[in-house]
Amino acid sequence: MGERWYTESVIYCLDVETFQDSNGDGIGDFQGLISRLDYLTRLGINCLWLHPIHPTPGRDDGYDATDFYNVDPRLGTLGDFAELLHEAANRGIKVIIDLVVNHTSDEHPWFQSAVASKDSPYRDWYVWSDKEPADRFQGMVFPGEQAETWTYHRRARAWYYHRFYDFQPDLNFANPLVRAEIKKILAFWIQLGVAGFRMDAVPFIIELTEPGRTDSPMDFDYLSELRQHIQWRRGDAVLLAEANVEPEKLPEYFGDAGGSGNRIHMLFDFMLNGRLVLALARQNPEPVIDWLKTTPKLPPGGQWATFLRNHDEIDLSRLTAEQREDVFEQFGPDEDMRLYDRGIRRRLGPMLGGDRRRLEMAYSLQFTLRGTPVLRYGEEIGMGEDLSQVGRYAIRTPMQWSFAKNGGFSDAEPIRPVISKGDYAYDAVNVTAQRHDPGSLLAWFERMIRTLRESPEVGSGTCACVDKPLPAGVLAHRADGPTGSMLFLHNLGTEDAVVDLGDLAKDTHLPNDVFADQEYEPVGDFTELRLAGYGYRWIRLRRSSV
Repeated sequence: MGERWYTESVIYCLDVETFQDSNGDGIGDFQGLISRLDYLTRLGINCLWLHPIHPTPGRDDGYDATDFYNVDPRLGTLGDFAELLHEAANRGIKVIIDLVVNHTSDEHPWFQSAVASKDSPYRDWYVWSDKEPADRFQGMVFPGEQAETWTYHRRARAWYYHRFYDFQPDLNFANPLVRAEIKKILAFWIQLGVAGFRMDAVPFIIELTEPGRTDSPMDFDYLSELRQHIQWRRGDAVLLAEANVEPEKLPEYFGDAGGSGNRIHMLFDFMLNGRLVLALARQNPEPVIDWLKTTPKLPPGGQWATFLRNHDEIDLSRLTAEQREDVFEQFGPDEDMRLYDRGIRRRLGPMLGGDRRRLEMAYSLQFTLRGTPVLRYGEEIGMGEDLSQVGRYAIRTPMQWSFAKNGGFSDAEPIRPVISKGDYAYDAVNVTAQRHDPGSLLAWFERMIRTLRESPEVGSGTCACVDKPLPAGVLAHRADGPTGSMLFLHNLGTEDAVVDLGDLAKDTHLPNDVFADQEYEPVGDFTELRLAGYGYRWIRLRRSSV
């Protein structure tokens, strides 16, 4: 893979502690993950994104780190992690890790020193106010779980800032020493062999917080500094950012006003995610079409990361109130399925009622839209959620490998309960059962990803909707690149449809279906392209000889 390897990748995200236990302590670990790399290779992914791996008190699932230069001993040692990188590289898999540096744990030595004395060298590494800030109750990330964003610390005799929970004090990015330290952290892990970082809460990293000010300045140039720093260390290293912000602000995360792509390489497309879910709920592709037509133009090298499910709730905050209600009605009708009044804490399989046709169509659509697809562990076998778990933990249950105790995840009591009841219990949904079934969802994902890898136009080419009247519920789009052109048809509705795209015939050479929900009649002159309810077709229009 070249320096822009991320444009033609499939990213698989997982939490090491819930993937595979190797030593019988009930907690997944690096050695367990190593033992499952061949499974991931067969699935077809070529990039692993690991959720936080640093030492942590575990109050926020690892997002409260106490040491950025080490790994949580429950997962193994740095030596085990280095072995993981080696074994993954042997299989052509790159590894990126979560970089959670907007804040630390309040148990981090930096914060412990900072609160001990105003003369501590780490005092200014955090954001303080001597008097109660006027914005104390504003800007909360977790409404209903957070009471404030400023908390008074008795020992420090000052208020400290925290965008997230009060045990996660924010670092002060106006301090040059903090900025330099973050660069050292990046360099350390790159030197060890990681291929990049998924950067958590990027808007808060570049926010130069001032007490009482709700519109603190944003320093986008720091993103340029970070990119330059990592690429001096490793030319193909990438920064994948989480920035759920207004559409007009998105281009600033990729590059400066001059049009240079000198900041973040990739951004999660939260706007597309919300509209994909809305389109599925309404069985109408218009929300997706609208966003594809209005997506900000990216600078050279910029790339979207697409997803249907991630490790958090499905965030509907960018939809209107009416749109959110439509989604809630279809996919989150019960109150315990929702979170923060803005999202849904369910996996896609149960959301779509376990309908294989609809599930395949949804993932086919995600994987063929512009950008790099991200797949959450367990989605490839249609895992469900456990709504008895608190908050986001509903979709963070252990991987279901087999019919064995605890789904083959561990011989011991697992760190979190494996789903053991209902239609999505581990004895009903697991890798072993699907591995022996050529018609399983897992087998389908393997075929789909192999086909995608043979269609580089999707990740590195252009994406455009076919601008022509189509039957209700049908989306037609194409991808064009130096390697050729592809046409994709998706029917979000239940009724069969016939699509007339005769105008495309002149721009083809030996067109044919390369992937579809069923066998269809040959493409012919494109005037009668049949599409079943919840159907999809990937049609190669032409292949370049270059």
